[in-house]
Amino acid sequence: MVDACDSETDVARLRSRLALLQSLVDHVPAMLAYWSAEQRCVFANRAYETWFGVTPEALIGRNMKDLLGEIYPLNLPYILGALDGESQQFEREIPDPGGGPPRYSQAHYIPDIVDGVVRGFYVLVADITTRRRLEQELRQANALAEALATQDCLTGLPNRIQLEDYAGSILEAARREQCAGILAFIDMDGFKAINDAFGHAGGDRVLRGVAERLRGAIRSFDTAARIGGDEFVVMLPGVADEAAAVLACERLLRAVTAAPFKHGELEINCSFSVGVVLFPRDGDDLRTLLVRADDALYAAKRAGKNQWALYRPPHAGPARRGVP
Repeated sequence: MVDACDSETDVARLRSRLALLQSLVDHVPAMLAYWSAEQRCVFANRAYETWFGVTPEALIGRNMKDLLGEIYPLNLPYILGALDGESQQFEREIPDPGGGPPRYSQAHYIPDIVDGVVRGFYVLVADITTRRRLEQELRQANALAEALATQDCLTGLPNRIQLEDYAGSILEAARREQCAGILAFIDMDGFKAINDAFGHAGGDRVLRGVAERLRGAIRSFDTAARIGGDEFVVMLPGVADEAAAVLACERLLRAVTAAPFKHGELEINCSFSVGVVLFPRDGDDLRTLLVRADDALYAAKRAGKNQWALYRPPHAGPARRGVP
């Protein structure tokens, strides 16, 4: 015969162990639950209250669709997979019931199979919010680093690295479609004197202004880049011949010299020289085009500055020039 005291002691020990187990489960930093084949909660730990604002006691008997709300359709394929007897693993964004930023979870649905019948499934959902946010920050940092590597910090225009990228695509398209275009090398006349007179802040204001005017003067598929201190390059595909190139040169020069640049209450007057090459006539790679555009640029400067010049090979006579 079993002693009543021993029986009561065993029950007390069992209750103590169950309480300890419940406390342990409630302190696990993850959602633990068991859901029946009818998708009703049989057991849930305290983490569900943190994630969904519902106590474990209130969850018992509740349908999973009611709990998950708008994300239920996203989870449904995994629920059905678990009820078909296959373990499921996936990640999910879960809205904060308090209106704060969303949390990110990694969920495991493990079927409970007895004698070949799925009676329900166990759920383990871990919080991976920190990891996901670190991944997002890393992606943003990588995007920023890439932008800084290919973008001029002062003007926001593409730099020489990105220009090489764009030029490769533009020149390839020109070869494929057998169409011409121009590359214009734009250099400010006497930029050092502007820095000396107005300081680097004034010089920077002018450079930003030049970039803004160039953006406004080109089409969406054209390219403007800053490749040096006061050196800018513009590539215009679809410029068929010298007559069209002349019109484009005049338009660019008028754009950058349209009005003095403002620096506080001061006005800064600037002039520019432009050297222009046609592609593929004068070259079908960026390096060659830049060298020849630079030759034309200095022809414009030697002729008095504040004008444009079209590249001419050494044997072809003086460069064709013009003013805005």
